[in-house]
Amino acid sequence: MAKAQKREYVWLQCKESGDLNYRTTVNVQGGLPKLELSKYCKRCRKRTVHKIKRKA
Repeated sequence: MAKAQKREYVWLQCKESGDLNYRTTVNVQGGLPKLELSKYCKRCRKRTVHKIKRKA
């Protein structure tokens, strides 16, 4: 039987508009990674940098 992985859902937040546009899972076993991705923002209508945001 497979072990349960330590993964958690996080949101990707646009740095320019502040919108929470994408939801993904990350491995949090060694701590939350400092992830920044270039993704499409609907409000800005262009590709912008998105950072991890934990939803409380």
